[in-house]
Amino acid sequence: MPTVLKWRAKDLFQLKAKMNLKLDENFGTRTQRLFEEAGHDVLTMRQEGLQGIADQQLYLVCCQEQRCLVTLDLDFSDVTRFPPERTAGIFVIRVPRNPSLAILEGLVRQLLKASEQIELKGKLLIVEVGRIRLHQSEVMDEGE
Repeated sequence: MPTVLKWRAKDLFQLKAKMNLKLDENFGTRTQRLFEEAGHDVLTMRQEGLQGIADQQLYLVCCQEQRCLVTLDLDFSDVTRFPPERTAGIFVIRVPRNPSLAILEGLVRQLLKASEQIELKGKLLIVEVGRIRLHQSEVMDEGE
């Protein structure tokens, strides 16, 4: 007789792939907590004493640690300076002028929902109110 496994909704939530994230210095502890409560491993620039480092240096640190960068810095959306395919992922959260904490948290929840649906490794996501833009390189296999 085959074994039947039954899962509760909270068990399924825990089965999602865990992401290793690095939060840019713009984010506070409430945002960090949202990612942690979703089951992700989060390090912040503040925790590691990396505040004020150059963007290129932050990019290299994230590549070496294989951590997805979560940032508000639109400079990271430049794929020629910061190629996403070399990373675990780059997630740029684009906030409107004078955003409230509720808007920022809503954008983080949008990102978390997207992370449940698609593989994000090596991709650039630009998260905006009501939409997410996805950039992925168009590298072709040698056989094509």
